[in-house]
Amino acid sequence: MNKSMLHCCVLALPLLAGEGYAEEVQDLSAASFKLSGYLESYYSKDFNDPGQQKRPAFMYSYNQDDSLQINLALIRADISSSHFRAHLGVASGTYMKANYAAENRTLQHLYEANAGIKLSDQHDLWLDVGVMPAHIGFESAIGAENWTLTRSMMADNSPYFETGARLSYTSTDGKWYVSGLLLNGWQRIHRPDGNSTPSLGHQITYKPNDRLTLNSSSFIGNDKSDADRQMRYFHNLYAQLQLDDRWSMLAALDVGAEQRLDDRGRYNVWYTPNLIFRYRYSDSVSFAARAEYYQDKQGVIVSTETPNGFKTQGYSVNMDYQLHPAVLLRAELRQFISKDRIFLKDDNDFSSRSLMATTALAISF
Repeated sequence: MNKSMLHCCVLALPLLAGEGYAEEVQDLSAASFKLSGYLESYYSKDFNDPGQQKRPAFMYSYNQDDSLQINLALIRADISSSHFRAHLGVASGTYMKANYAAENRTLQHLYEANAGIKLSDQHDLWLDVGVMPAHIGFESAIGAENWTLTRSMMADNSPYFETGARLSYTSTDGKWYVSGLLLNGWQRIHRPDGNSTPSLGHQITYKPNDRLTLNSSSFIGNDKSDADRQMRYFHNLYAQLQLDDRWSMLAALDVGAEQRLDDRGRYNVWYTPNLIFRYRYSDSVSFAARAEYYQDKQGVIVSTETPNGFKTQGYSVNMDYQLHPAVLLRAELRQFISKDRIFLKDDNDFSSRSLMATTALAISF
């Protein structure tokens, strides 16, 4: 949605909810307020010694090499009542610099800014408008919420955040969550220049019990100008399963297709599967192992300008140590193996393999 559409949605919230709800929105004295923060520092070493501090272009988190860095420093304020909620987060770090590079400088530290209102007394039905965490995928920008230290290739190359309006419903028993979204584009605050068409999305999450979660999310839209219109269709599917008291598993698949400029009847397709096993040794120590693959031969998302395009396997193992309820220490060893020689080495040559070690310290408050 453009700026005027967004303003209309915000102004329409009280009207949609009714006079009684509008009064509650205005009277925030009864609402709860929470101020929280998250700080995550990391050090990553690329054993190819590429001679530059930046990791490969398809990494948008923990993407600086051989230097101590802040991935995410976040301050967040949350206000909520029975019929109103709002979230505002400002942040800095290499994650923000990489993922918000396309935004205006004044917005490059805006992690989140949204407000929502409940539309029904009888049902858990909400309308939220603003900049929100993306409805796609199982990984968050907040590292401590994820099973692995670094983000998967599928997470780094699909939206972390989105801007628009979301209508969502949660069933009374909490087993079903359904939402529909009207968005500005593929990980954007502002719509692309010359683009007049909003994008669409959906999310359906089913939790039949506390051991299984199934999720389906989609994105449909043109993320370029109207003149260069290329429709993009994308779907994310994942299942999270608690196998027993110690073992858990997560399996995911992303599939995308984008219209070709030279032949609009044909599409460039990319896909990426992901499998993670997690073992909780104790309340303070856990391990995870990940196997993943990403294929984007035509370079829709990851462009390599090599004969086979981006065809890369990834493997990682990590250990987490919960030093304190608010302090998490993590270490990970990760390797990429590509079809083509795409990883820079210290002699300005390229290799088809990249091995890196990363350690991180995350503090929540």
